[in-house]
Amino acid sequence: MPEIDYVFFADAADARPGAKFFVLGGGVSRIGGPTFPLVHPHLAMVIGLGFTDAEAGEPHQMRFVLTGADGRELSRAEAEVRAEGVLPGHETHVTFAIDLWNLTFDQPGEYSLRVFVGGSERKQSSLDVECIMPLENDGHARLDDECRVIGNRYVSLNKIWGTRGHPGAADVSGGDGSL
Repeated sequence: MPEIDYVFFADAADARPGAKFFVLGGGVSRIGGPTFPLVHPHLAMVIGLGFTDAEAGEPHQMRFVLTGADGRELSRAEAEVRAEGVLPGHETHVTFAIDLWNLTFDQPGEYSLRVFVGGSERKQSSLDVECIMPLENDGHARLDDECRVIGNRYVSLNKIWGTRGHPGAADVSGGDGSL
C-alpha cells in the first residue's frame, strides 16, 4: 500500500504526472468569514504518495472525505492511482491535486480531511474555520449579532497591519478586550 508523504490545503495547485507541482498559498490551515454559513470559493488539496517497486503498476483505491465540525460528511472524492515505470529496488513519488469548489461551512469549528488508501484511513489534516470579525476604525474587532465570539475569544485576522504595528500581526483578545 503506498505511503502518504503529505496532505495539505492550498489556495491553488497544479500537479501533472512526471513533472514538478506548483502551489500558490500552500499550507492553508484556517479560513474564516464574518457570517455563517460560509461559502469558500476554492481550496486545493495536495496529496503526495510514495510507491515502492512492488506497489507500482497496481491500482490503488483512494477516498478523500471532508467532515464538518459536527462529524458530518461535507464532500467526498474517490480516485484510483497507479505508479508506472518504477525500477526494481527503487521508489517513486506521485503528487496530485484535487480542486474543492464552493465549500459550504455551516458553523465555525475544526473540519477534517480524512484520506483513505485501500479502505483504511491513513492520514488526517485539519482545517479550522473561524469567525473573523469586521474591524472598526480603531483597529479592534466589532462584535455583531451575526457572528459571535468563539468560546471566549475572537480573532481579527483580516488586517495586514495589526494593532501592534507589525506586518501580519493579529489582534487576539478575549470578548472583554483582555487576552
